[in-house]
Order: sequence, then structure tokens, then C-alpha cells
Amino acid sequence: MKIAIPDDYQDMVDQLACFAMIRHHEVVRYREPARDLDQLVERLRDADIVVSIRERVLFSRALLERLPKCKLLALVGRNSQRIDFAAATALGIPVSTGSSNSPVAPAELTLALIVASRRNIALEAERMKRGDWPCTLSHRIRGSTLGIYGLGAIGSLVAEGGKGLGMKVLAFGQKNSLEKAAAAGYEVARSKDDLFERADVLSISVRLQRETRGLIGPEDFARMKPTALFVNVARAELVQPGALLEALRKGRPGYAAVDVYEEEPIMGGAHPFLKMPNVLCTPHLGWAEWDNFELYFGECFEQIQKFEKGEPLRLANPAVKPRFVAAAAS
Repeated sequence: MKIAIPDDYQDMVDQLACFAMIRHHEVVRYREPARDLDQLVERLRDADIVVSIRERVLFSRALLERLPKCKLLALVGRNSQRIDFAAATALGIPVSTGSSNSPVAPAELTLALIVASRRNIALEAERMKRGDWPCTLSHRIRGSTLGIYGLGAIGSLVAEGGKGLGMKVLAFGQKNSLEKAAAAGYEVARSKDDLFERADVLSISVRLQRETRGLIGPEDFARMKPTALFVNVARAELVQPGALLEALRKGRPGYAAVDVYEEEPIMGGAHPFLKMPNVLCTPHLGWAEWDNFELYFGECFEQIQKFEKGEPLRLANPAVKPRFVAAAAS
């Protein structure tokens, strides 16, 4: 079979141990994103199987309709906001999915961004490389208030790490988050406004859903301290478009650390955050570490093996009536 893997940003999927599961097939990988839909179709149209790495490619109806040979869309991870599942089902394209969702890597990155930003590590390290002498004062972490919006699996680990650094944890979210906070002995914010007003560092760990899109707006940022740090390793769409940029320009919050963007990837340094010394940016690295990749890609490649053998798959669109059977994919 021919397997296409678009947007392998790290250019290292073939270095994973689990790649041995599909190495006997004709595997074509692309590191650079396609410049447009036509180039993407050119890359994928002859593939029997297309691997979707999380949410890097938009698998719209317009794209899926132009992939007549696609027998399986194999998703790396458990879900994707960028696959038109209704279109895939209507076109007879099964979408296999993973089963795991590890919170460790994004929680670690969140804590790393907090430390790096509050202590000006990236800023001063870059200045030192240029031959400049340090010229900033940073903010002490111990004793400061860590606000966490959404105390789920990731938020809980961030809270543990913050507590270990001597931070006071202030949590807010839905009922489940509030119950978890109370059980763990964390302070619960009286309201969303209270969370934004009191936090020295505010990390958002909310799942992106229809009702949470645009959850945070200008009025929320306006309540933050001018010395506060806003951290987003979750999804850019949780924040109203342009709201964080405008808030930073107005000085509330004074700092931001972000790993996610409305349009990804950011190429050629083309984002206003990258020109702001009070913003620390990373290129969606929250999940990108060896153990996570082995886990998520391993589950994806296992589904490809099952498809090859004609075995039942773990499907994100179980109502699909496949237009091809596994035997036809040899």
C-alpha cells in the first residue's frame, strides 16, 4: 500500500520504533506544509492510506472529494477538530482513531513556559548569545498565585507542579474542576472575574468545544494585573481572535507564553507575538516528545496493520460504509 504522511514537521516519524509496523509499505512523508489545496491533493491523491497528524491538516470535504483512492484516514490521536467526519462518512472513508490521551507532555511544557517566562530565561539567553549584558529583572515564582482555568488531567498536573514550586493554586472551571480543586485543597475562585483579577500566572487548560470557543475575551484580559502572565498551551480558539494581542498592547496582562495559534504553522516569523519581548512563543510543542510520539503514532500504525489484515478498527465515524474493503488495499 502507499501511505502518505503530510506535515511531519519534526521530520522524524521514520525514526520512531513504531515505524517498523508500516515500514514494509511505500511511505511518503512531507515536512513542509502544502502551499494550497491543489498541492495538497497532488501529494495525497495516489495514497491508499493518509495519516492525519493531530490537527495539522484541514481534511475538508473539498479535499476528501479529491482523494478517490483513499481507503483509510488514520488519525494520530483521539480526535481532531479539522476533519469533516460527515464528509468522510458520506464518501465511504473510514477514519481510525487512537485511544490514549496523555496529559504529561503538555503539562510539562506549561510549567516550563511559566518558569522560562517569569524568570526571563529565553529573553536573556538570546541576549547573551548576541553578546549583550543582562538588563531585566524577573518575577519570583514562589509565593505567587497560579490561576488555572480548567482542572482536568492537564490542569491537575500543572497545579501539582505549581504547588511544588511554592505557588498558591487558585482554580476555576466547570463543576468537575471545582470539585477536584476542593478535594485537592486548592482555593476555588469565586468567579471567572475573580480568577483573572487575582492570578499572577493564569494557565488555561480547557478543552476546545463549541461552547468554549472564544471563551476568553478583552474584558477578561482587562481584569489581569499588568505584571501577570497568561499561558495558553491548549487551543488558540479558546481566546477571541485578536483579543490577546490587543490586551498585551494595552498592558494587561503584561506577559504571555503561547504554544498554539489560530493559523498554524507560523512560517517565516510571520506573527506579531514574535516581535514582542514580553511574549514567549513555542511552535505547538505541547505534545511533541518521544514518549508521546511513540504512544500516539504506535496506536495509529496499529490501526493500519489491522486494516491491512481486515480486522475491526477503532473508528471515529463508526457509521461509515467503506467504499473499499481491506483486501482491495493490497
